[in-house]
Amino acid sequence: MYLLTTSSARQISTVPGLPNIPPEHALSVVPSPKKTLFCTLTRNGVAVHRVRPTTVLAFLSRTPNSVIEHGENVSVHWSPDSSRLVIATSNSYLVLITLLYDSSRSRSPDVTSPFRHAPGEGIPLQSVSMQFEGVIRVHGGLASVSPRQRELYFSTMSPPAIQRIPWPDDEEDEDEDAPGGELKAGHQMWVFNDTEFEWFIMPDVYVCKIVISRTTGVEAWVTSDGRVYFVRLDLNPLFNEEHQAEAEGSSNAEQYQESSADISSPPHVPSQTTWTGTPIHTFQTPRWVEKQRRVDPTEQLHPRREYDEPRRATEIAINGRFSVVAVGMASGGLSLSSFPVSPNKIPAVNTPASSHALEWSSDGYVLAVGWANGWGLYSVGGRCLVSIIGGPDDEGSSNRRWSDYWTGGVRSLFWAPGNYELFVLSKPALHSVEGSLFSIPFAKSATTSQHAPDNTRYAFLQMEDRALVYRGADQPDLSVINPESDVWQHIKIPPDYLEHAHPVKYSCLSSDGRLIAIAGRRGLIHYSSTSGRWKTFGDGEDADIDEEQSFSVRGGMVWFHHVLLAAVELTGRKGYQIRLYSRDLPLSAETILHVENLPSPVVILSLVDNSLLAYTTDNTLYHYLIVPTREGIMLHLCGSITFAGIIQSPGMVRCLSWMIPGAQKQLGDPVNDLAVATVLMVVGGQLILLRPRKSAENEVKYDMQIFAERIEFCWIHLRGIAALENSLWAYDGSAMRVWLNALNIENTDEQASDEDELSTVRVKESVRMELDFYPLSVLMDKGIIIGAEHETVMRSNLPFVLFRHATSSHLFLHHILQYLLSTRSLPQPRNLLSRNRIRDAVIFASHYQSLVYFAHALEMLLHQVMTDGQDDTQPSDNTLPVLVEFLDHFDCSLEVVVGCARKTEMTRWRRLFDVVGSPQALFEGSYLLVLHNLEQMESEGQSHSGDAVRLLQKAIDAKEWQLSRELMRFLHSIDESGAALREALKAVGLDSSPEELQNGNELVVNGTEEH
Repeated sequence: MYLLTTSSARQISTVPGLPNIPPEHALSVVPSPKKTLFCTLTRNGVAVHRVRPTTVLAFLSRTPNSVIEHGENVSVHWSPDSSRLVIATSNSYLVLITLLYDSSRSRSPDVTSPFRHAPGEGIPLQSVSMQFEGVIRVHGGLASVSPRQRELYFSTMSPPAIQRIPWPDDEEDEDEDAPGGELKAGHQMWVFNDTEFEWFIMPDVYVCKIVISRTTGVEAWVTSDGRVYFVRLDLNPLFNEEHQAEAEGSSNAEQYQESSADISSPPHVPSQTTWTGTPIHTFQTPRWVEKQRRVDPTEQLHPRREYDEPRRATEIAINGRFSVVAVGMASGGLSLSSFPVSPNKIPAVNTPASSHALEWSSDGYVLAVGWANGWGLYSVGGRCLVSIIGGPDDEGSSNRRWSDYWTGGVRSLFWAPGNYELFVLSKPALHSVEGSLFSIPFAKSATTSQHAPDNTRYAFLQMEDRALVYRGADQPDLSVINPESDVWQHIKIPPDYLEHAHPVKYSCLSSDGRLIAIAGRRGLIHYSSTSGRWKTFGDGEDADIDEEQSFSVRGGMVWFHHVLLAAVELTGRKGYQIRLYSRDLPLSAETILHVENLPSPVVILSLVDNSLLAYTTDNTLYHYLIVPTREGIMLHLCGSITFAGIIQSPGMVRCLSWMIPGAQKQLGDPVNDLAVATVLMVVGGQLILLRPRKSAENEVKYDMQIFAERIEFCWIHLRGIAALENSLWAYDGSAMRVWLNALNIENTDEQASDEDELSTVRVKESVRMELDFYPLSVLMDKGIIIGAEHETVMRSNLPFVLFRHATSSHLFLHHILQYLLSTRSLPQPRNLLSRNRIRDAVIFASHYQSLVYFAHALEMLLHQVMTDGQDDTQPSDNTLPVLVEFLDHFDCSLEVVVGCARKTEMTRWRRLFDVVGSPQALFEGSYLLVLHNLEQMESEGQSHSGDAVRLLQKAIDAKEWQLSRELMRFLHSIDESGAALREALKAVGLDSSPEELQNGNELVVNGTEEH
């Protein structure tokens, strides 16, 4: 979950502060592989910037002769090790620039400054210089560039081909073995033909964009016809020894000078390697377009019609964390596809402009989209979190005061380290050359970095310099459902820590919400809301920076009462540990309670009761028991199990927990929990349960149950209320999906045999709740789902956009009760099972009947059952009689029925009261409006107020003057002429003297007016 913070975008200048350098519009902004640096490209120059603090480190301007001869700059690319920049020009040249980093000339920040440094600005500025290395001419029209570790890949248009050349290294490096035992490749060319590239859907295309995922190694091509392919370079089975000498003779193009080189197209011979591809984004071309290709375009009788395919791919971004690829189309729409391909089309957000930029956050949860006329943010499940289309500075606008140009269109963008800032390059401003680069601040859920159970118990947001904790769970009921209530606690992170440790990588919350731990680039700190104090290494002037910098948290942190458990990686030497720190002791190396060494890094930590689960990169799950001792507390290793063959990529595990059978909890030894536990994981967006079973050899094997795909967050409630015990809650980008009693869900498919290594089944959810906001937490004791949504404010008197977020809530009680009372899935006979379900529903609802909005939840339940029917008169099953019997167990049942009837169409009333009972027998419970409308349905045109008159008579006899007042107001409301009121007063004997009703100053009736 990502939210725009209560702030505005920061404008950044892209013009270097150098003399005799005319300002130029920035064409693109490209981050380095580690996102600590970025470069801005202009028509004739390139500048390298540091992300934090945002400042120019180096600038290189091309000479006018170079621009005329080689062409203007078009695009720029970083090498994987950030040692080179490759610039593609308009005349099909590649300009190579070397970056030199000199740590001896690094500049430390001014410690004498009276101002505090912003987060990340305490790190010394690194000295960077750029040197011109050479120019490479590419024949055939340069289309795209993709630098690799040891080679440079690029594509050409004529002939359509993919080529590869080595980097121009020193002579002594050319013969060294490459990593993996492969020799360094020379110049190689793969020409597109029908033999080696038969997997192309359309012929005569070239590659216009090459994208490779650094985390997974997945490579994708965007072809000129707008289709996208996953590709892989394999050995060519057609290659033989006869072609080897010919291939070696054609590779002489790799011998080029550092100052200039000419890459022409060598004669095509079968290559030792070949490309294989799979289409992941395609479409059906209209027939008239296909026929048009068969006509000679030079013939005057057959003019060629222009056709712009709206589904044509313009941008692509690969999400290795969730195995999702996003494709931006010319229409502005998006397509999300999983590995393997299962497309999920997302329509455009009312924008006819094409997609210019796509960028996934490093955690994979959100996708930033830049359109030609706006920008947007999507979750991995496809939910639109924010979108701004068009701005006051669109073409033709005369608003010169407007400074947020990015609202009218984005050319390129990227996420800063930590994903707390989104850098966007707007389209060229109409009235200014500089100031087209902006930084948009974000707040994100702490579960994006660590999906621990305690982090999901409270709504917990992390910003760049503070943490936000939702305290509505500790407030009265009305404060929870009131969106205007300020129930967020802002906890400022110490600036001294963020100066060197920015960005914040992990945040964790204790089970009671009182203790918070923060871990940045190095070290960690923790906070107590009871004392309001942070504890850091050394605290204050005696701060031990060396100890803080000696390790970094990797894998997360969890709280066990007042003890913090952190998975750390040692800096400077290879080592991985789980450390235990006490909140009550100073934070230092000497006060560590316990250290547990591990052979590999931790992917994720999870705490269930007193059991610590640690899942590592070698695909092993460790189970520890937290054992108190006389000296303090320690970890006891109970066992470990490997998931080799079950989890293919350990780095894709996002959530970890388990559920223990009841018999094992009560009678079993906790040391043996690992052998009988059902393990819950979110792997690459899949919510799965691994159920243990014993094979014939008495080995533990697992049955896999896939609950859902593309899950963004999930909540597990091991100690839920009644029916919610062992329930799973998951959000997939559109709805909250709930599986009740997930521990006992039986497989719907046939059980696997003992010989099967892994059995996979799919399970449908029990309840599905559509939400119009993004959920952050499930408050079990309040019966509410808490979430947030962003708000953007654009005012004519302000030159910028304001951001803020609002808290939203959704009741889930009526959804759970409807499932418990539903009889659609009950076999015959229904009576016994219906009784059991009523009993379960009553037990569940009794835990919430003290809430002030409990009656409202029951009213929503009744209304939902009434409106779920197949026709206008009755529901589709027998749930309504069961529901009415359920309502009779609560004192507010009459109030619920009346409230529902008043908000339901009159055509459904007959069915409702046939089940509830006669309104005439219940009208004392405020059924007057229902009675009046029922009488009108029976006999149109007649005045029926006898029930109201009878009640008025009883109210006067009992001297209930407030009720008399309400009855008279009701009689006047149903007949504004006053006839009904006069008839009623006459019937009770008060037609001549209404003042007789006055008791003190409580009520005075004069005619039809009330004084």
